[in-house]
Amino acid sequence: MNRKTLAAAFPHTVPVLMGYLSIGIVFGWMMSAAGFVPLWSVAMSITIYAGSGQYLGVDLLANASPLADVAFLTLIINFRHLVYGLSMLEKFRGVKGIRKLYMIFGLTDETYALLSGVQPPEGVDAGGFYFCISVLDQLYWIAGSLVGAVAGALITINTEGIDFAMTALFIVIAVEQWQSSGRHFPVFLGAGATLLSLLCLGPEGGRFLIPALVILVGGLLAARPMLDRPDGTPEGGEGA
Repeated sequence: MNRKTLAAAFPHTVPVLMGYLSIGIVFGWMMSAAGFVPLWSVAMSITIYAGSGQYLGVDLLANASPLADVAFLTLIINFRHLVYGLSMLEKFRGVKGIRKLYMIFGLTDETYALLSGVQPPEGVDAGGFYFCISVLDQLYWIAGSLVGAVAGALITINTEGIDFAMTALFIVIAVEQWQSSGRHFPVFLGAGATLLSLLCLGPEGGRFLIPALVILVGGLLAARPMLDRPDGTPEGGEGA
């Protein structure tokens, strides 16, 4: 991670810097409010590094939930990362060794949104560029978690509702991606699949999430010939 690559990557991570500091502070504060010392917040942010999973983990740890429940709920919440990984196969192809393993580990919602929409500047190694983005994002999250945990240990407030900060951050990044992309078919496909699954299965326990993601992946695979073309038309032209 040389200085040139780091300098090229940092400007792209500024939105995540602002967001991760905020929602990291919220997470750390929630952990302290639940009775955990700051070390636990930092340890979770280093080893788990899953924003929504860590938010859920606060309640699971506080209530001493059974391990089977923890495993199932974590799978449900983070199943979407399977889709993220599949869509990053080409981008990560040139990355080797420990860097590739770390980038798989560090593929959070916000990092995925950045990596899927940026290209390295001319003269900058692509693998190093993507790696720097991943590392910087996690450092922001760890810093926010530490600040929030320490502040939460010193100041007592009602933390109800502050976990919406993560949802708000992802909405902001999604809006930016919408504005920068000329193709919105995946967005409509994802929204339609989610709504259909929600209406058919209901919201209880998040059971609609996996069927929605299966529909989304199937739809994207079916539409790939069109999405891969620069003009967005099926192979063979408009009449194909």
